[in-house]
Amino acid sequence: MPLLLHDTLTRTPRPLTPLDGKTLRFYCCGPTVYGPAHIGNFRTFVAQDVFRRVLEFGGQPTLHVRNLTDVDDKTIRDSQKAGQSLTDFTRYWTEKFHADCTALNLLPPHVEPSAVAHIVHQVRMIETLIERGHAYATADGSVYFKVTSFADYGRLSHLEDRELKLGASEATRATDSDEYTKDSLADFALWKARKPEDGPNFWPSPWGEGRPGWHLECSAMALEYLGEDFDVHSGGIDLIFPHHENEIAQSCCATHGKFAHHWFHVTHLMVDGGKMSKSLGNLYTLEDLQKRGYSAAEVRYVLISGHYKAPLNFTFHSLDAARQALQKLAKFEKALREASGETALFEAAQLIAHGSAGPLQEAWDTLSDDLNVPGALGAIFGAINRTKPASLSKEEARSTLLSLHFMLGALGLVLPSVPEDSTADIPAEIADLAERRWQAKQSKDWPLADTLRKELDAAGWIIKDTKEGYQVLKK
Repeated sequence: MPLLLHDTLTRTPRPLTPLDGKTLRFYCCGPTVYGPAHIGNFRTFVAQDVFRRVLEFGGQPTLHVRNLTDVDDKTIRDSQKAGQSLTDFTRYWTEKFHADCTALNLLPPHVEPSAVAHIVHQVRMIETLIERGHAYATADGSVYFKVTSFADYGRLSHLEDRELKLGASEATRATDSDEYTKDSLADFALWKARKPEDGPNFWPSPWGEGRPGWHLECSAMALEYLGEDFDVHSGGIDLIFPHHENEIAQSCCATHGKFAHHWFHVTHLMVDGGKMSKSLGNLYTLEDLQKRGYSAAEVRYVLISGHYKAPLNFTFHSLDAARQALQKLAKFEKALREASGETALFEAAQLIAHGSAGPLQEAWDTLSDDLNVPGALGAIFGAINRTKPASLSKEEARSTLLSLHFMLGALGLVLPSVPEDSTADIPAEIADLAERRWQAKQSKDWPLADTLRKELDAAGWIIKDTKEGYQVLKK
């Protein structure tokens, strides 16, 4: 069964089958490398990673292209402030982004083109748009796309006819800003003439020295690596308008293709029920959370725990819950290994070749239905609660172990290690005391936490806090 995925363009779930019958080709809008990516950015990148993993674990080969925006208003502005060349400045933040991706267990894209490395391709596309009457040069050497020349403008963002008519009067007004007012139908910049504040950041073109506008790079690079028609285009929901709307317009006008045939957008992240912003002090990076003692695996778990179409509310309580969930998965995995006698580590290729979720088929079917990660996690934990590894035969335990790793691989989850002593038989009342003490600590109820610790100590048990949570050990 192919993955069923909601399509932003048609507003319906559609099965994904590759246009060429072989490889599913998809393009993801990547980071603008002018600072550290925050967890809101990574919600989208992690969701895209789960998308790719589900395809590949389902036996579907993929071609994943994700760009790097290394020239735009922000990269030029901030590199100038830092007194660095654009190349050195963006290289540093690109390396930081890659390090965070590795920590969060994101598969690297098959192709990762950068805007600067594809200036020639962008100039070529502008020339075609001018030749076909969809773009025009101005006296200062800038080039703009003529929005009124593309009748289907607005089809992705579903702008109402009223909004289109309201904005039509603005279509003759050109803007060279890389990001402009929502629902503005102003002609947008394809090429931006050189300005003094750009410093040394300019390139030659038939219209004079300057640089491409932000919207153009994805169209040019998608054409170069995926062709005129490809399967899926993805990004955060905030990119639907104007960025993706502009991509469709310039790509369809510059080629004979339809551009992307399916659109996959990820909804925004909230923090403590509100908007995430630097001014509110809640714009967290992975490094920020690691400094607070949380692991990248715990952050990833939180970021995939909500459905990609719904806003996800990030809290520190959700990170604590992720820690407990990963510990439960790790203990179950260890118990399955002990029951099966299996000691080998499973490689992704081996799991994909295995090609089955076995006893966890319900979780896989749920995940394959519009990437329902929370539903899949619920099915996994439901199976854990029903299963006693010690009562399984070796063959049953190994089958369940393989199924668990198949699902962990599809979700990209890495489990923490389980200390030997933590699997010792712990009386239910001791386990309850330990959990209550842990929750008291999370709530910063220090007197209660200390009282419960003393009760554990009097009963002959030691509680030891770790980076992953806590251990309960017999004295």
